[in-house]
Amino acid sequence: MNEPIRLAKRVAALAQCSRRDAEMYIEGGWVRVDGVVVEQPQFKVQDERIEIDPDAKLTPPEPASMVLNKPAGMSADDARALVRVENHIEHDPSGVRLLHRHFARLESVLPLPDMASGLVVFTQDWRVKRRLQEDFERIEQELVVEVSGRLAPNGLALLNHGLVFDSYALPPIKVSWQNETHLRFALKRISPDTVVRMCDAVGLKVLNIRRLRAGRISMSRMEPGQWRYLATTDRF
Repeated sequence: MNEPIRLAKRVAALAQCSRRDAEMYIEGGWVRVDGVVVEQPQFKVQDERIEIDPDAKLTPPEPASMVLNKPAGMSADDARALVRVENHIEHDPSGVRLLHRHFARLESVLPLPDMASGLVVFTQDWRVKRRLQEDFERIEQELVVEVSGRLAPNGLALLNHGLVFDSYALPPIKVSWQNETHLRFALKRISPDTVVRMCDAVGLKVLNIRRLRAGRISMSRMEPGQWRYLATTDRF
């Protein structure tokens, strides 16, 4: 039996390439060991079958961004833990190749209160994080809010425009009844956690908040706990 050696050394020999190129093939998810993708160049192999994808490219993998349908009652850290292989939607339309390296160092952007559910975004890409922070006031968020209680006179008009908190007048937004117990909010420049305070000011108690959309990005048909990649062509 042969002594174990680093996978990168075997790939370099098979592909007749440098050790660094071999590491890039492996880290890009282009190498299989006995049919299983291995992304660690230091992985030890002996007599296993090593395959290099014929479409392999010597380009570093791009940092990933994902959209998750967050269940209610879950913190950002708990929601981040749901971004794993088994929760990835089938037939992800993004075309992004799934890599285990995409699950490391994910940051939450456009967060939701723990009690809320719906669309949240995680990213490894500092460019995406900065863009969402800079464009926050221009991104329209669509929420469905379940409420109980009796709406105060002129309450719907106040939700749309007229509430003042801490000497700050909230900007105009769009609020309408979806049915007897659910309000639809389309808002900019206001974070979802402010919605609880807004409803309380007009006599309503918030039972649940669900974010359906942020800008042009929606949850589509994802079930709670499922996630998908953001494609490079996706724009908020």
